[in-house]
Amino acid sequence: MATQRIRDFLATHRSEGPCLIVDLDVVRENYLNFEKALPQSRIFYAIKANPAPEILRLLSSLGSSFDAASVAEIEMALKAGATPERISFGNTIKKERDIARAYALGVSLYAVDCVEEVEKIARAAPGARVFCRVLTDGKGAEWPLSRKFGCVPAMAVDVLKRAYQLGLQAHGVSFHVGSQQVDLNAWDRALSDVAGVFKNLEQEGISLKLVNMGGGFPTRYLKDVPTEQAYGTAVFDSLKKHFGNRIPETIIEPGRAMVGNAGVIRTEVVLISKKADNDNVRWVYLDIGKFNGLAETMDEAIRYPIETPHDDKVMEPCILAGPTCDSADVLYEKTPYPLPLSLTIGDKILIHGTGAYTATYASVAFNGFEPLRSYVI
Repeated sequence: MATQRIRDFLATHRSEGPCLIVDLDVVRENYLNFEKALPQSRIFYAIKANPAPEILRLLSSLGSSFDAASVAEIEMALKAGATPERISFGNTIKKERDIARAYALGVSLYAVDCVEEVEKIARAAPGARVFCRVLTDGKGAEWPLSRKFGCVPAMAVDVLKRAYQLGLQAHGVSFHVGSQQVDLNAWDRALSDVAGVFKNLEQEGISLKLVNMGGGFPTRYLKDVPTEQAYGTAVFDSLKKHFGNRIPETIIEPGRAMVGNAGVIRTEVVLISKKADNDNVRWVYLDIGKFNGLAETMDEAIRYPIETPHDDKVMEPCILAGPTCDSADVLYEKTPYPLPLSLTIGDKILIHGTGAYTATYASVAFNGFEPLRSYVI
Protein backbone atom coordinates (compact mmCIF):
# COMPACT_ATOMS: atom_id res chain seq x y z
CA MET A 1 0.00 0.00 0.00
CA ALA A 2 0.98 3.63 -0.43
CA THR A 3 3.23 4.95 2.33
CA GLN A 4 2.29 8.09 4.21
CA ARG A 5 5.11 9.91 2.42
CA ILE A 6 3.51 9.02 -0.93
CA ARG A 7 0.04 10.06 0.26
CA ASP A 8 1.40 13.38 1.55
CA PHE A 9 3.10 13.98 -1.81
CA LEU A 10 -0.09 13.22 -3.73
CA ALA A 11 -2.11 15.52 -1.47
CA THR A 12 0.04 18.50 -2.43
CA HIS A 13 1.05 17.65 -5.99
CA ARG A 14 -1.17 17.93 -9.04
CA SER A 15 -0.07 16.57 -12.40
CA GLU A 16 -1.87 16.37 -15.71
CA GLY A 17 -1.99 12.70 -16.64
CA PRO A 18 -0.94 9.61 -14.73
CA CYS A 19 2.17 9.64 -12.57
CA LEU A 20 4.33 7.19 -10.65
CA ILE A 21 5.65 8.02 -7.18
CA VAL A 22 8.45 5.93 -5.65
CA ASP A 23 9.39 6.10 -1.96
CA LEU A 24 13.14 5.63 -1.46
CA ASP A 25 12.62 4.65 2.18
CA VAL A 26 10.89 1.47 0.97
CA VAL A 27 13.70 0.73 -1.49
CA ARG A 28 16.24 1.12 1.31
CA GLU A 29 14.27 -1.24 3.56
CA ASN A 30 14.01 -3.83 0.78
CA TYR A 31 17.76 -3.71 0.16
CA LEU A 32 18.57 -4.14 3.84
CA ASN A 33 16.11 -7.04 4.08
CA PHE A 34 17.85 -8.84 1.20
CA GLU A 35 21.24 -8.14 2.75
CA LYS A 36 20.06 -9.68 6.02
CA ALA A 37 18.30 -12.64 4.38
CA LEU A 38 21.23 -13.62 2.13
CA PRO A 39 24.35 -12.22 3.82
CA GLN A 40 26.61 -14.58 1.87
CA SER A 41 25.39 -13.28 -1.52
CA ARG A 42 26.29 -10.07 -3.33
CA ILE A 43 23.29 -8.06 -4.48
CA PHE A 44 23.21 -6.96 -8.13
CA TYR A 45 20.15 -4.75 -8.60
CA ALA A 46 18.45 -5.39 -11.96
CA ILE A 47 18.52 -1.86 -13.38
CA LYS A 48 15.82 -2.64 -15.94
CA ALA A 49 13.19 -2.85 -13.18
CA ASN A 50 13.45 0.89 -12.58
CA PRO A 51 16.51 2.88 -13.68
CA ALA A 52 15.60 6.14 -11.94
CA PRO A 53 18.88 7.92 -11.06
CA GLU A 54 17.73 8.50 -7.48
CA ILE A 55 17.19 4.76 -6.99
CA LEU A 56 20.57 3.87 -8.49
CA ARG A 57 22.38 6.45 -6.34
CA LEU A 58 20.71 5.18 -3.18
CA LEU A 59 21.53 1.55 -3.91
CA SER A 60 25.09 2.40 -4.89
CA SER A 61 25.55 4.23 -1.58
CA LEU A 62 24.29 1.13 0.25
CA GLY A 63 26.91 -1.01 -1.49
CA SER A 64 24.77 -2.65 -4.16
CA SER A 65 26.22 -3.97 -7.38
CA PHE A 66 24.26 -3.77 -10.63
CA ASP A 67 22.94 -6.10 -13.34
CA ALA A 68 22.97 -4.16 -16.61
CA ALA A 69 21.23 -5.16 -19.84
CA SER A 70 22.93 -2.62 -22.13
CA VAL A 71 25.78 -0.14 -22.39
CA ALA A 72 23.33 2.62 -21.48
CA GLU A 73 22.52 0.85 -18.20
CA ILE A 74 26.22 0.33 -17.52
CA GLU A 75 26.74 4.07 -17.93
CA MET A 76 23.79 4.75 -15.59
CA ALA A 77 25.37 2.58 -12.90
CA LEU A 78 28.75 4.26 -13.29
CA LYS A 79 27.14 7.70 -13.09
CA ALA A 80 25.36 6.61 -9.90
CA GLY A 81 28.71 5.86 -8.27
CA ALA A 82 29.25 2.17 -8.96
CA THR A 83 32.73 1.03 -9.90
CA PRO A 84 33.12 -1.28 -12.95
CA GLU A 85 33.77 -4.36 -10.79
CA ARG A 86 30.30 -3.86 -9.31
CA ILE A 87 28.62 -4.20 -12.72
CA SER A 88 27.62 -7.32 -14.63
CA PHE A 89 26.68 -7.19 -18.32
CA GLY A 90 23.89 -9.68 -17.74
CA ASN A 91 22.18 -9.73 -21.14
CA THR A 92 23.02 -12.86 -23.14
CA ILE A 93 22.29 -10.99 -26.40
CA LYS A 94 24.93 -8.30 -27.06
CA LYS A 95 26.40 -6.58 -30.09
CA GLU A 96 30.14 -7.11 -30.31
CA ARG A 97 30.76 -3.37 -30.34
CA ASP A 98 28.72 -3.05 -27.13
CA ILE A 99 30.86 -5.72 -25.49
CA ALA A 100 33.95 -3.75 -26.55
CA ARG A 101 32.48 -0.54 -25.13
CA ALA A 102 31.64 -2.23 -21.82
CA TYR A 103 35.15 -3.68 -21.68
CA ALA A 104 36.64 -0.23 -22.31
CA LEU A 105 34.55 1.07 -19.40
CA GLY A 106 36.13 -1.56 -17.16
CA VAL A 107 33.34 -4.14 -17.00
CA SER A 108 34.77 -7.66 -16.83
CA LEU A 109 31.77 -9.90 -16.03
CA TYR A 110 29.52 -11.08 -18.88
CA ALA A 111 26.57 -13.44 -19.37
CA VAL A 112 26.48 -15.98 -22.20
CA ASP A 113 24.29 -18.89 -23.24
CA CYS A 114 25.95 -20.09 -26.45
CA VAL A 115 29.34 -20.56 -28.07
CA GLU A 116 28.66 -17.78 -30.57
CA GLU A 117 28.34 -15.22 -27.75
CA VAL A 118 31.51 -16.56 -26.14
CA GLU A 119 33.40 -15.99 -29.38
CA LYS A 120 32.23 -12.36 -29.54
CA ILE A 121 33.41 -11.77 -25.98
CA ALA A 122 36.77 -13.44 -26.64
CA ARG A 123 37.36 -10.99 -29.50
CA ALA A 124 36.00 -7.85 -27.83
CA ALA A 125 36.83 -8.45 -24.14
CA PRO A 126 39.87 -10.74 -23.94
CA GLY A 127 40.39 -12.34 -20.55
CA ALA A 128 36.93 -11.40 -19.28
CA ARG A 129 34.96 -13.52 -16.83
CA VAL A 130 31.87 -15.24 -18.26
CA PHE A 131 29.00 -17.12 -16.70
CA CYS A 132 26.63 -19.31 -18.69
CA ARG A 133 22.89 -19.15 -18.16
CA VAL A 134 21.00 -22.44 -17.98
CA LEU A 135 17.33 -22.99 -18.69
CA THR A 136 14.82 -23.47 -15.88
CA ASP A 137 11.24 -24.73 -16.03
CA GLY A 138 9.77 -21.50 -14.58
CA LYS A 139 7.13 -23.42 -12.61
CA GLY A 140 5.56 -21.28 -9.89
CA ALA A 141 6.34 -17.98 -11.62
CA GLU A 142 3.75 -15.46 -12.79
CA TRP A 143 6.02 -14.65 -15.73
CA PRO A 144 8.25 -17.61 -16.76
CA LEU A 145 11.39 -16.56 -18.63
CA SER A 146 12.91 -19.86 -19.65
CA ARG A 147 12.69 -20.03 -23.44
CA LYS A 148 14.43 -16.91 -24.73
CA PHE A 149 17.44 -17.04 -22.45
CA GLY A 150 19.74 -19.88 -21.43
CA CYS A 151 20.70 -23.33 -22.66
CA VAL A 152 20.38 -26.85 -21.31
CA PRO A 153 22.96 -27.78 -18.65
CA ALA A 154 24.84 -30.16 -20.96
CA MET A 155 25.34 -27.35 -23.48
CA ALA A 156 26.45 -25.00 -20.70
CA VAL A 157 29.36 -27.36 -20.06
CA ASP A 158 30.42 -27.06 -23.71
CA VAL A 159 29.94 -23.28 -23.72
CA LEU A 160 32.17 -22.78 -20.69
CA LYS A 161 34.78 -25.21 -22.03
CA ARG A 162 34.92 -23.12 -25.20
CA ALA A 163 35.30 -19.96 -23.14
CA TYR A 164 38.24 -21.53 -21.32
CA GLN A 165 39.83 -22.60 -24.60
CA LEU A 166 39.56 -19.04 -25.95
CA GLY A 167 41.37 -17.54 -22.97
CA LEU A 168 38.33 -16.28 -21.11
CA GLN A 169 37.73 -17.02 -17.45
CA ALA A 170 35.03 -19.69 -17.26
CA HIS A 171 33.67 -18.13 -14.10
CA GLY A 172 30.29 -19.63 -13.32
CA VAL A 173 26.68 -20.47 -14.08
CA SER A 174 23.50 -18.42 -13.84
CA PHE A 175 19.78 -19.07 -13.97
CA HIS A 176 16.49 -17.23 -13.54
CA VAL A 177 13.56 -19.04 -11.96
CA GLY A 178 10.97 -16.74 -13.56
CA SER A 179 9.59 -13.38 -12.54
CA GLN A 180 7.32 -13.15 -9.48
CA GLN A 181 8.36 -16.63 -8.36
CA VAL A 182 6.40 -17.79 -5.31
CA ASP A 183 7.66 -21.38 -5.14
CA LEU A 184 10.48 -21.58 -2.59
CA ASN A 185 11.63 -24.87 -4.17
CA ALA A 186 12.28 -23.27 -7.57
CA TRP A 187 15.85 -22.37 -6.62
CA ASP A 188 16.51 -25.92 -5.41
CA ARG A 189 15.59 -27.40 -8.78
CA ALA A 190 17.84 -24.93 -10.59
CA LEU A 191 20.76 -25.35 -8.18
CA SER A 192 20.66 -29.10 -8.73
CA ASP A 193 21.35 -28.51 -12.44
CA VAL A 194 24.00 -25.90 -11.69
CA ALA A 195 25.86 -28.24 -9.35
CA GLY A 196 25.96 -30.80 -12.16
CA VAL A 197 27.64 -28.28 -14.47
CA PHE A 198 30.22 -27.49 -11.76
CA LYS A 199 31.03 -31.19 -11.29
CA ASN A 200 31.30 -31.94 -15.00
CA LEU A 201 33.68 -29.05 -15.59
CA GLU A 202 35.76 -29.91 -12.52
CA GLN A 203 36.37 -33.30 -14.12
CA GLU A 204 37.71 -31.38 -17.14
CA GLY A 205 40.08 -29.39 -14.93
CA ILE A 206 37.97 -26.21 -14.97
CA SER A 207 37.01 -24.83 -11.56
CA LEU A 208 33.99 -22.55 -11.61
CA LYS A 209 33.68 -19.93 -8.88
CA LEU A 210 30.27 -18.24 -9.22
CA VAL A 211 26.59 -19.09 -9.06
CA ASN A 212 24.39 -16.22 -10.24
CA MET A 213 20.96 -17.08 -8.82
CA GLY A 214 19.22 -14.32 -10.76
CA GLY A 215 16.07 -12.57 -9.73
CA GLY A 216 12.49 -13.77 -9.57
CA PHE A 217 11.95 -12.68 -5.98
CA PRO A 218 8.37 -11.42 -5.82
CA THR A 219 6.64 -8.33 -4.55
CA ARG A 220 3.17 -8.36 -3.04
CA TYR A 221 0.28 -7.63 -5.39
CA LEU A 222 -3.12 -9.10 -4.50
CA LYS A 223 -1.72 -12.14 -2.72
CA ASP A 224 0.77 -12.48 0.11
CA VAL A 225 4.23 -13.73 -0.86
CA PRO A 226 7.01 -15.29 1.23
CA THR A 227 9.38 -12.91 3.01
CA GLU A 228 12.96 -12.21 1.95
CA GLN A 229 14.07 -14.24 4.98
CA ALA A 230 12.03 -17.24 3.82
CA TYR A 231 13.70 -17.10 0.40
CA GLY A 232 17.10 -16.64 2.01
CA THR A 233 16.68 -19.72 4.17
CA ALA A 234 15.40 -21.84 1.26
CA VAL A 235 18.21 -20.73 -1.05
CA PHE A 236 20.98 -21.27 1.49
CA ASP A 237 19.62 -24.71 2.41
CA SER A 238 19.69 -25.65 -1.28
CA LEU A 239 23.24 -24.38 -1.68
CA LYS A 240 24.37 -26.54 1.26
CA LYS A 241 22.42 -29.51 -0.15
CA HIS A 242 24.03 -29.36 -3.60
CA PHE A 243 27.50 -27.95 -2.84
CA GLY A 244 28.15 -29.18 0.70
CA ASN A 245 31.01 -27.32 2.35
CA ARG A 246 32.26 -25.93 -0.98
CA ILE A 247 29.63 -23.27 -1.55
CA PRO A 248 30.83 -20.98 -4.36
CA GLU A 249 30.53 -17.22 -4.55
CA THR A 250 26.86 -16.32 -5.10
CA ILE A 251 25.02 -13.29 -6.36
CA ILE A 252 21.34 -12.41 -6.62
CA GLU A 253 19.67 -9.95 -8.99
CA PRO A 254 16.48 -8.60 -7.39
CA GLY A 255 14.57 -6.05 -9.44
CA ARG A 256 10.82 -6.30 -8.87
CA ALA A 257 11.31 -7.21 -5.20
CA MET A 258 13.62 -4.25 -4.70
CA VAL A 259 11.34 -1.51 -6.04
CA GLY A 260 7.90 -2.95 -6.83
CA ASN A 261 6.22 -2.19 -3.51
CA ALA A 262 7.93 1.21 -3.33
CA GLY A 263 5.81 2.67 -6.13
CA VAL A 264 2.23 3.83 -6.65
CA ILE A 265 0.62 5.14 -9.84
CA ARG A 266 -2.11 7.76 -9.65
CA THR A 267 -4.45 7.60 -12.61
CA GLU A 268 -7.83 9.04 -13.59
CA VAL A 269 -11.06 7.40 -14.74
CA VAL A 270 -11.69 8.76 -18.25
CA LEU A 271 -14.85 6.87 -19.20
CA ILE A 272 -17.30 4.29 -17.82
CA SER A 273 -19.61 2.65 -20.33
CA LYS A 274 -21.39 -0.52 -21.48
CA LYS A 275 -21.51 -2.18 -24.88
CA ALA A 276 -25.26 -2.91 -24.79
CA ASP A 277 -28.27 -1.87 -22.72
CA ASN A 278 -28.57 -5.36 -21.26
CA ASP A 279 -24.83 -5.70 -20.63
CA ASN A 280 -24.07 -6.23 -16.95
CA VAL A 281 -20.33 -5.63 -17.24
CA ARG A 282 -18.99 -2.08 -17.24
CA TRP A 283 -15.97 -0.96 -19.22
CA VAL A 284 -13.78 1.37 -17.15
CA TYR A 285 -11.20 3.34 -19.14
CA LEU A 286 -8.20 4.90 -17.38
CA ASP A 287 -5.70 7.47 -18.61
CA ILE A 288 -3.00 4.80 -18.33
CA GLY A 289 -2.80 1.49 -20.16
CA LYS A 290 -0.45 -1.11 -21.60
CA PHE A 291 1.45 1.39 -23.70
CA ASN A 292 2.19 4.03 -21.07
CA GLY A 293 3.16 2.02 -18.05
CA LEU A 294 1.09 -1.13 -17.50
CA ALA A 295 2.71 -3.48 -20.01
CA GLU A 296 2.86 -6.27 -17.45
CA THR A 297 -0.90 -6.67 -17.62
CA MET A 298 -0.18 -8.51 -20.88
CA ASP A 299 -2.02 -11.83 -20.68
CA GLU A 300 -3.20 -10.53 -17.29
CA ALA A 301 0.04 -11.88 -15.80
CA ILE A 302 0.26 -9.20 -13.12
CA ARG A 303 -2.91 -8.09 -11.32
CA TYR A 304 -2.21 -4.89 -9.46
CA PRO A 305 -4.02 -3.82 -6.27
CA ILE A 306 -6.29 -0.86 -7.08
CA GLU A 307 -7.56 1.69 -4.55
CA THR A 308 -10.49 4.01 -5.32
CA PRO A 309 -12.27 6.71 -3.29
CA HIS A 310 -15.29 4.36 -2.98
CA ASP A 311 -13.80 1.07 -1.78
CA ASP A 312 -16.30 0.77 1.05
CA LYS A 313 -19.19 0.62 -1.45
CA VAL A 314 -20.74 -2.24 -3.46
CA MET A 315 -18.21 -3.82 -5.83
CA GLU A 316 -18.89 -5.48 -9.17
CA PRO A 317 -16.54 -6.84 -11.84
CA CYS A 318 -15.61 -4.60 -14.75
CA ILE A 319 -13.35 -4.70 -17.77
CA LEU A 320 -10.43 -2.33 -17.28
CA ALA A 321 -8.83 -0.67 -20.31
CA GLY A 322 -6.38 2.04 -21.29
CA PRO A 323 -6.93 5.23 -23.29
CA THR A 324 -5.23 4.52 -26.62
CA CYS A 325 -6.75 3.77 -30.02
CA ASP A 326 -5.40 0.23 -29.96
CA SER A 327 -7.73 -2.68 -29.34
CA ALA A 328 -4.95 -4.50 -27.47
CA ASP A 329 -4.96 -1.80 -24.80
CA VAL A 330 -7.18 -3.79 -22.44
CA LEU A 331 -5.80 -4.59 -19.00
CA TYR A 332 -8.22 -7.05 -17.42
CA GLU A 333 -10.95 -8.74 -19.48
CA LYS A 334 -10.53 -12.51 -19.18
CA THR A 335 -10.85 -12.07 -15.44
CA PRO A 336 -12.79 -8.83 -14.85
CA TYR A 337 -11.62 -6.64 -11.99
CA PRO A 338 -14.00 -5.79 -9.10
CA LEU A 339 -14.46 -2.03 -8.72
CA PRO A 340 -17.15 0.02 -6.91
CA LEU A 341 -20.46 0.62 -8.69
CA SER A 342 -20.22 4.20 -7.41
CA LEU A 343 -17.02 4.82 -9.38
CA THR A 344 -17.44 7.92 -11.56
CA ILE A 345 -15.69 9.63 -14.45
CA GLY A 346 -12.94 11.89 -13.11
CA ASP A 347 -12.23 9.80 -10.02
CA LYS A 348 -8.55 9.49 -9.16
CA ILE A 349 -7.47 5.96 -8.31
CA LEU A 350 -4.21 4.48 -7.04
CA ILE A 351 -2.53 1.43 -8.54
CA HIS A 352 -0.23 -0.11 -5.95
CA GLY A 353 2.90 -2.19 -6.39
CA THR A 354 3.93 -0.31 -9.52
CA GLY A 355 7.52 0.66 -8.72
CA ALA A 356 8.94 -1.96 -11.11
CA TYR A 357 8.54 -2.42 -14.86
CA THR A 358 6.11 0.47 -15.37
CA ALA A 359 7.81 3.76 -16.28
CA THR A 360 10.67 1.81 -17.84
CA TYR A 361 8.18 0.04 -20.17
CA ALA A 362 6.22 3.16 -21.16
CA SER A 363 6.29 4.15 -24.84
CA VAL A 364 7.69 7.53 -25.83
CA ALA A 365 4.50 8.99 -27.28
CA PHE A 366 2.15 6.33 -28.63
CA ASN A 367 -1.03 8.05 -29.85
CA GLY A 368 0.53 11.29 -28.61
CA PHE A 369 0.22 10.33 -24.95
CA GLU A 370 3.19 11.47 -22.90
CA PRO A 371 5.42 8.90 -21.18
CA LEU A 372 4.53 8.11 -17.59
CA ARG A 373 5.83 10.85 -15.30
CA SER A 374 7.90 9.63 -12.35
CA TYR A 375 8.64 11.24 -9.02
CA VAL A 376 11.14 9.73 -6.58
CA ILE A 377 10.80 10.97 -3.02
